[in-house]
Amino acid sequence: MEGITIISTGAGLPSRVMTNEDMAKLVDTSDEWIFTRTGIHERRFCAEGEDNLSLAIAAAEQALSRSGIDKNELGCVICGTVTAKYASPSTACLIQKALELPEDIPVLDINAACAGFIYGLEVARGLLCAGERKYGLVIGVEELTKVLDMEDRSTCVLFGDGAGAAVIRVEQDAPYESYLGAKGGLEIFIEGVGAERSTVHMDGKAVFRFAVSAIPKVINSIFEKSGKTMEDVDHCICHQANARIIDHVVKKYGAPEEKFYKNMERFGNTSAASVPTAMNEMWEKGMIKSGETLMLVGFGGGLTMAGAMLKFNGKEA
Repeated sequence: MEGITIISTGAGLPSRVMTNEDMAKLVDTSDEWIFTRTGIHERRFCAEGEDNLSLAIAAAEQALSRSGIDKNELGCVICGTVTAKYASPSTACLIQKALELPEDIPVLDINAACAGFIYGLEVARGLLCAGERKYGLVIGVEELTKVLDMEDRSTCVLFGDGAGAAVIRVEQDAPYESYLGAKGGLEIFIEGVGAERSTVHMDGKAVFRFAVSAIPKVINSIFEKSGKTMEDVDHCICHQANARIIDHVVKKYGAPEEKFYKNMERFGNTSAASVPTAMNEMWEKGMIKSGETLMLVGFGGGLTMAGAMLKFNGKEA
């Protein structure tokens, strides 16, 4: 089996910080109300001159520059997003143009919501296994602020903007296992092309119930297929939707809290960008070492769920 390893990461984060106090000026809420329910204190909003595409290009460029490879070695560009600047062309195509990447490779967007980056890893793996080049660029990016209903305090306080990216390499017999799945439903939805105005709608209680069952389902499936256990995982990076969801999973596995990284306190829920930006932040802080095993887990609209257990083989930060 050909698996994949991560060799570099990058991020593109907006410059505008929106605290809970800032949100309270726009909608009936408070820092106490938001933080006790979500674990979020602040998030990033795109400022003037920043958008989904600029964030994606910044993250992709950083990951590629850190990888040490020539851009002509790339075999695909995959971008997970639900808030692309254009319905067509794809964000991946525009990243390809901006970074002058090879023209003879597949480049495409995928919509798997908050599981989009991990879906992207598996799509990239399949394409690389079928081709001659061994490196792929995978991006998760969202500009969720442009689809927020600022009168809906139950949703507008949750989300932020951001982009994360990784360069991966496909390798024969690389330790790798994945799980991709979905449970179709409209618990979270955003109106599509043609709508007078597209905004996020979410049944919070239903999504919470789904999340606390989906994460163990994904992790257990990967453990069953790989023969591994939580002791074999150095870091578990889950979608950063809600601190209470991750705390529930930590308790279920009886795992050390430090094994499950959390950064939603400073960035909120950035959907497809959340897992790669968290991974990038860990690498920049020196928390992830080359050769360590990562468990990546995403869940979100669709309802989608995805996981990947793989090695991080990047350079030291």
